[in-house]
Amino acid sequence: MSDSRGATLVLAALLAYGCATAPNSVPAAAGGQTAEVSGGARYLLHLPAAYESRPDWPVILFLHGAGERGRDVELVKREGLPRILETLPDFPFVVVSPQEEKDRRWTADGLAGLLDEVASRYRVDRDRVYATGLSSGAVAALELATRYPRKIAAVAAVTASAIPSGLCAMKDVPAWIFHNAGDERVPVSRAKRLARELESCGGDVEITLYPRDGHDAWTETYRRQDLYEWFLEHRSAGN
Repeated sequence: MSDSRGATLVLAALLAYGCATAPNSVPAAAGGQTAEVSGGARYLLHLPAAYESRPDWPVILFLHGAGERGRDVELVKREGLPRILETLPDFPFVVVSPQEEKDRRWTADGLAGLLDEVASRYRVDRDRVYATGLSSGAVAALELATRYPRKIAAVAAVTASAIPSGLCAMKDVPAWIFHNAGDERVPVSRAKRLARELESCGGDVEITLYPRDGHDAWTETYRRQDLYEWFLEHRSAGN
């Protein structure tokens, strides 16, 4: 599927959620992605073009993989949701996409603090904060939900490269796991084990295995309309 077609499909499903015309006076980030800094951490911020038309918006925290680590936040646009957002100014979520430095890894506390800062500055719904990531970023998203299960409404883990400990702490956070059946870098058995461990705790888990080779399960995943519809079905247990 081409990027343009994927963008059209996502828009078709989501515009009804936030399609009001925005007034002329809007934040600089509205309708695009801008580079921001918080406590020394770099991140991309997307605000919907219609940002001023609503009192609050759902939030997606997107966490990239190892290939986008560094000190140039533009690298984050190479893969996943930030790449798609370049052609989706009306995407009806606030999207926060931090960059992990090579020598300074993400922590659940740091990511939670970043979300709190965004919530204090922008019109967001704290009960509809969703975490997602690809490869090592998927692991970080799961760790965040494990550490702060009442802050995160749902998690989408794409090709998670490891299984965090203490998963039962996020048993009340719905999770959707995506993986390629022929992933040569991270075996599909890891995704199946992740799903089993969450289910054994009584978690609400979905798993989608694409019948293809390779590690890239994220290109298709972040073009799925039903992923964003699924996010919006869930609210957090409370902050």
